[in-house]
Amino acid sequence: MMNLNRGFSICLTILWIFSSGHDCKIVQFIFGDSLSDVGNNEYLSKSLAKANLPWYGIDFGDGLPNGRFSNGRTVADIIGDKMGLPRPPAFMDPSLTEDDILEKGVNLASGGGGILNETGSLFVQRFSLSKQIELFMGVQDLIREKIGTDEANKFFEDGRYVVALGSNDFINNYLMPVYKDSWTYNDQSFVQYLMDTFRGQLTLLHSLGARKVMVFGLGPMGCIPLQRVLSTSGDCQEKTNKLALSFNQQSIQLVEELNNNLPNASFKFGDAYDVVNDVIANPTKYGFSNADSPCCSFGKIRPALTCVPASTLCKDRSKYVFWDEYHPSDTANELIANEMIKKLGFVPVNNTGGGGSPAAAPSSN
Repeated sequence: MMNLNRGFSICLTILWIFSSGHDCKIVQFIFGDSLSDVGNNEYLSKSLAKANLPWYGIDFGDGLPNGRFSNGRTVADIIGDKMGLPRPPAFMDPSLTEDDILEKGVNLASGGGGILNETGSLFVQRFSLSKQIELFMGVQDLIREKIGTDEANKFFEDGRYVVALGSNDFINNYLMPVYKDSWTYNDQSFVQYLMDTFRGQLTLLHSLGARKVMVFGLGPMGCIPLQRVLSTSGDCQEKTNKLALSFNQQSIQLVEELNNNLPNASFKFGDAYDVVNDVIANPTKYGFSNADSPCCSFGKIRPALTCVPASTLCKDRSKYVFWDEYHPSDTANELIANEMIKKLGFVPVNNTGGGGSPAAAPSSN
């Protein structure tokens, strides 16, 4: 998959070298699910979780599907853009080279993936977080071979890391009776199972050099259109929202624990639950006109079909909180990203002032 060319190392032009005082390029490494996937699942031939049909990507670049499960950008895209970080390419892109990784980092997120290996099995092919970390270890081997162990270690320690999973572990595992976890655990023990697994994964990432890590929390996932349609009233599923809150509360404690126990760890928890919950309760306050149904839907056939070429698009995509049954719109993702940046006090890196995105903003159809 990966071109192993042995060209002249460009490492010295992109590493952040504290000792010399040079402020050079920093890259990011992204681990996640469909909220962060930028095309990895497109290269998994048997995966049933793909964003490869119109109208996905309609407000991004050339308007064609690009592997993102949205009409536009992901939250990680937007945060990276505003911090001056290059957008990391999909790990599975067959054109990816070591030089690309050194210049931009890599995105290993996979639609349908979860913290647990068993999560999302109905999608057939997807990368769990453990698999993503395993693939990252392979990336590290390639970079060490190219630029040497010492420089590679510095490169990975200077990187920025995003870890954004958890919603599938509930929606496409625990809350579905076809999965063993749904009858093996209760709410409390399942969240504890997630945290025990997550602790080991984040600790492993730290041992691989991850120092500056942003762990994304969950939003009110009981209010996504897919969950609402399961209710006869069309209201949010409060049980699902309570699970998200429990996950967030325990994740905050986990992040604090890791910062206290792991050397040089700078883990941060990105929480946008409250602002998204308020957007859903008071959409007009934030400029939205619809917060309970998807912009892209296939008539009354829900949720069997989400966004397909025959779907009908809403008149103004910027006014909808949700793009499809599962995923926020570009405009909602920007609101979430801004909330996380504000709470965590991120500042631009790479001698940039941050700035806008090369992707177009969502527009009317």
